Amino acid sequence: MSNEKNDVRSLSLSTADKNYLKNLVQWSITTYFEGARPLEEKAVPKPDNPALTEELGAFVTLKKSGALRGCIGNVVGKGPLYITVARMARAAAFEDPRFPPVSESEFADLSVEISIMGPISICPDTDLIKIGRHGLIMQYGSYSGLLLPQVPKELHWDRKTFLEQTCVKAGLKPDMWQHPETKILWFEAYVF
Repeated sequence: MSNEKNDVRSLSLSTADKNYLKNLVQWSITTYFEGARPLEEKAVPKPDNPALTEELGAFVTLKKSGALRGCIGNVVGKGPLYITVARMARAAAFEDPRFPPVSESEFADLSVEISIMGPISICPDTDLIKIGRHGLIMQYGSYSGLLLPQVPKELHWDRKTFLEQTCVKAGLKPDMWQHPETKILWFEAYVF
């Protein structure tokens, strides 16, 4: 995976870059509350670092008191990273089907986590999956589910539980990761 385009292991973001992206999440959601709908891409504050304009996928995770409050992302880049982060911020706040839309009053209590996606490839051997390093995508027929690398670490799962829970996320039985027609994909992410 290290020689592929957009490998996040070689991505180096300064504290200012990370703060810019987190502030961008705040800006995107705040401007939504102020009535700027849909997102005006020309109005999105541009980054100083050209790396943030690369075409990379990203997920925005919102948490309230440590509990998930919304998480939406693009697995693959569809435009500049900073625009993707602005879009995914709104999607996580207002379009995650698992939760009601974020209210303006609760917004101040939410914490933000951003995951910049690396390349996705077929996992050659499930024994190679490293908790905290790899994220997984489980695919079987029209079913698909994704868990970011930080999820099994935060929930203290072992590799087998991670595989099973990715199946559950896809709407499959927990043991479907062992089915020969199930496709297991893996990726890494730059998470902050």
